[in-house]
Amino acid sequence: MINVSEVVETNEMIEKENLDVRTITLGISLLDCISSDLDQLNKNIYDKIYNAAKDLVKTGDQISREFGIPIVNKRISVTPIALIGGAACKSPEDFASIAKTLDKIAKEVGVNFIGGYSALVSKGMTEADRHLIESIPLALSTTDVVCSSINVGSTKTGINMDAVRLMGTIVKKTAEATKENDSLGCAKLVIFCNAPDDNPFMAGAFHGVTEADKIINVGVSGPGVVKTALEKVRGENFEVLCETIKKTAFKVTRVGQLVAQEASKRLGVPFGIIDLSLAPTPAIGDSVADILHEIGVEHAGAPGTTAALALLNDQVKKGGVMASSYVGGLSGAFIPVSEDQGMINAVEAGALTIEKLEAMTCVCSVGLDMIAIPGDTKDTTIAGIIADEMAIGMINQKTTAVRLIPVIGKGVGETVEFGGLLGYAPIMPVNQFSCDNFVNRTGRIPAPVHSFKN
Repeated sequence: MINVSEVVETNEMIEKENLDVRTITLGISLLDCISSDLDQLNKNIYDKIYNAAKDLVKTGDQISREFGIPIVNKRISVTPIALIGGAACKSPEDFASIAKTLDKIAKEVGVNFIGGYSALVSKGMTEADRHLIESIPLALSTTDVVCSSINVGSTKTGINMDAVRLMGTIVKKTAEATKENDSLGCAKLVIFCNAPDDNPFMAGAFHGVTEADKIINVGVSGPGVVKTALEKVRGENFEVLCETIKKTAFKVTRVGQLVAQEASKRLGVPFGIIDLSLAPTPAIGDSVADILHEIGVEHAGAPGTTAALALLNDQVKKGGVMASSYVGGLSGAFIPVSEDQGMINAVEAGALTIEKLEAMTCVCSVGLDMIAIPGDTKDTTIAGIIADEMAIGMINQKTTAVRLIPVIGKGVGETVEFGGLLGYAPIMPVNQFSCDNFVNRTGRIPAPVHSFKN
């Protein structure tokens, strides 16, 4: 059992070390909303989400006040819309109307983001999948809080290179469609390999078809807590270092477990999972890169960074799984550039490149995240970067993702401001050599030999 005394011992973490519950995410199945009539479909979606989520924000705020735990975001994830809209949507514009419905209801119930404007195309694309993907630039440029994700690969099925190539174009078109706002639409679009069904973090959250009708998933975060704990064992050996991270992750996860159980009880919705991810913010002292520095590298990107990140990720998971029976989502350490002041500093110092970030994604919990690149980057180059990252996920049987932002009208050396949790980012150089002949091949990269486990 979790009791209030466990929360009391975390007061200093909350007040001085940026500990927070990053999100309560309510997952909602829309499978029972399907209709062949588009107007009826949009009405069904609106009604289902409103009835399920009308008390989410109020409940989250109550829990936060009562227990003194900051709950930064309240979010909604829904069944991938490509599955829900297939019967009614005959064009990209039809799908974009659903995005507007999602945006409208999300604002009415007061959540920060709604995720699930998604398609799962790791092996092939239906006509509905293609229409949804082609609608993304329109959908993300005409909504404010809708997030989109496309799963283009998996260890079991391989990588759908037709989808990868298409997503290179879609990322670029989304950047163009939102260029008046520094291509912000791309910050709400993520491309996955091995996407989890229960991720509470945006922009990649969707409600998997194997989930219950409604579910509560909670994402905790405490990079500042881990860094402060490591400051107390500076210079100690790896055993002490690892034990310290594990114990800290345990305490952080217990806070998330308490919030998840309370939200579940008060909303009458089953508890799903705790996501253990260390999710940084632009706030000073809330940085994964600073943890790596405390472990012993001068800047994120220096030799030893990948090993330090692997150690951190593993110990966070080991500590977290002892604190909760239901751990899921992404669970590990995020390395977004724009959302982590330490990562920004490393880029500006010349220590961190996209190529080093790619190496780090082999051992982190997601992938190339919130990276601003020159606006004139070719869509084939973007597709090549996506393909590389998907291959890391496929071969290593882990989730990987890409959230690139080609900032139209800006180049290397300039900075782009996104604001809020999204922070700001220096525009990073991209390898200029061509991969056109590779990404323009059609078909699928086969699954690796170790995928055959039946």
